[in-house]
Amino acid sequence: MHFDATLLSRLQFAFTIAFHIIFPSFTIGLASYLAVLEGLWLATKNEAFKILYLFWIKIFAISFGMGVVTGVVMSYEIGTNWSVYSAAAAPVIGPLLAFEVLAAFFLESSFLGVMLFGWKKVGPRLHFAASVLVALGTLTSAFWIVSANSWMQDPTGYVRLADGTLRATDWGQVIFSPTFPIRLTHMVLAAFLTTSLVVGAASAWRLLQDPEEEESCLALKMAIGMFAIVAPLQILAGDASGKQVLHVQPAKLAAIEAFWDTKAGQAFHVVAWPDRAIAANRWEVSIPKLGSLITAGDLNAEIKGLKDFAPQDRPPVFLVFWAFRVMVGLGLAMAALGVWGGWLIWRGQLPQARWFLRSAVAMGPAGFVAVISGWIVAEVGRQPYVIYGVLRTADAVSPVTRAEVSVSLVAFMAIYALIFSVGVLYILRLIAEGPIAGAAASTPMTPRPPGYALAAAPDEPGAPP
Repeated sequence: MHFDATLLSRLQFAFTIAFHIIFPSFTIGLASYLAVLEGLWLATKNEAFKILYLFWIKIFAISFGMGVVTGVVMSYEIGTNWSVYSAAAAPVIGPLLAFEVLAAFFLESSFLGVMLFGWKKVGPRLHFAASVLVALGTLTSAFWIVSANSWMQDPTGYVRLADGTLRATDWGQVIFSPTFPIRLTHMVLAAFLTTSLVVGAASAWRLLQDPEEEESCLALKMAIGMFAIVAPLQILAGDASGKQVLHVQPAKLAAIEAFWDTKAGQAFHVVAWPDRAIAANRWEVSIPKLGSLITAGDLNAEIKGLKDFAPQDRPPVFLVFWAFRVMVGLGLAMAALGVWGGWLIWRGQLPQARWFLRSAVAMGPAGFVAVISGWIVAEVGRQPYVIYGVLRTADAVSPVTRAEVSVSLVAFMAIYALIFSVGVLYILRLIAEGPIAGAAASTPMTPRPPGYALAAAPDEPGAPP
């Protein structure tokens, strides 16, 4: 492998976005979870919902801040490492990213201040409205980011001028490119799954320490309900997305399934060892004809293999193939965990089911791993194009040297490792303290024994006169 400026720039962007996406994929779901918690507290006056809100909002604030810090640098990377791409695509991509900043980031940041510091300064309804608007802001941010990326995956509604720059001719087609609806659905469901798994893991950890902790039991039930419903929906959304890829990016589909030869009734390779050098799988464990059924809905459908594409037009097969299987395997595990948890809730055995609680703790990071794996499939599978069918990655890089990119890559790795380690360790420490201690640190609440009803302080929203 030749580590030239192009490959190093790709590795640098992959490294920074892999760190960054961990936080938005968590905060998108967590913002909605906070809005639900506050709404349920206002509707039911159950103080457990309030305690959970005050606990998780601290973690949300830290995660949001780290998402901003790790994400803003990517805008500079696009200019420094991918200036040819910037010059060509800015008239189309630029407005989408600008809307993300103006309509979403400002909305989130403005009302996040009310959420964090307005608990005793504004009324309960206004504070709840701020929580809802922050949740809406995170979803709006996802809308614009996925819209921009979907256009790069399947560009429509544009023309290419004589100087190589791109111009939008139909903004409706640019924003709502054919792959956008299902990709947005897939991303939002992934965010909700990621959040529910983290909440479930944190709550399960607390229940392993104290099975009587009411707040953690309630949070775990809510998390189980979420991933029991969302995980099967995510599998269906992923299947729909895969069938769309078959028509939009057939080379990516062939890489995902390690199909080398074009034929009817493709086998499904459960596991395999794809090798680009020999244009074949060195070994494979396969189920006959199932590949055609999964990808095209027909046992006898003819699916293109990678040999139908020129070698320089084939994406890296090994990484895409295995990233897809990691993502799907974790999705199935999430669905199974939801069924198991639902059965325990129905039997009334959840707080005492230690094997389930341990499994829930172990599955805590699964959402992040699945999200990163999914982005590997989407972005590496798009190669050798940065804008599919329009601009090759090798032609989009800036005129920079290998040494220059190497220095910035090493610097990013060191800085990100420090920021990530400190931030994550602090979040884990907050989680270990549990919701009661976390909420007590946010408001002047007196620690109470399990089962004691906590009354709102007189100066807090919703407190009785």
